[in-house]
Amino acid sequence: MNICVYCSAKDSIADEYKQIGRDLGKWIAESGHTLVFGGATGGLMTEVSQTVFEAGGLVTGVVTKRILLSGRRSKWCTSTIEVNDMNLRKQQMKLLADCFVCLPGSYGTLDEMFDAIAAGTVGEHHKPLFILNYKGFYNHLKELAQMMKDEQFIPEEESYKPQYVDSLEQLIQELQLLKTK
Repeated sequence: MNICVYCSAKDSIADEYKQIGRDLGKWIAESGHTLVFGGATGGLMTEVSQTVFEAGGLVTGVVTKRILLSGRRSKWCTSTIEVNDMNLRKQQMKLLADCFVCLPGSYGTLDEMFDAIAAGTVGEHHKPLFILNYKGFYNHLKELAQMMKDEQFIPEEESYKPQYVDSLEQLIQELQLLKTK
């Protein structure tokens, strides 16, 4: 299974978040899955990709020319796809993915997540998206989505809905269930 991971590229984040990235990367490799990610260095991107790579797993990086020019190309990839810009990167990652995992992150992570959600909402894909709400990281996003639903901007019966999980263990359980479907 190709697991597309959206996550932070900031090195200054707390070690507990980095450990989650390493633990997820270890599980991906040991389970024989392929990591698909943004192909850059830093933060959780490095932690997940380096762990998968060093454990002998497959890592596909989808990297933009801008990231290449900045010298932030990840060396933890077994294959790399170069694209012109962030829109093409998101598009390529969606095509490659069998599912999406959103770890804690910032604007880029949210952009990738919302792009996958919006594409699923209009029926461009039916691939599940899991949001790791570790320590309530995405609680405000859940509240915002509920407010949008209460105000009828999101239909009561959503055609595509991200799934929130509160721990890495719960995330892994959900990913394991995908293999049986």
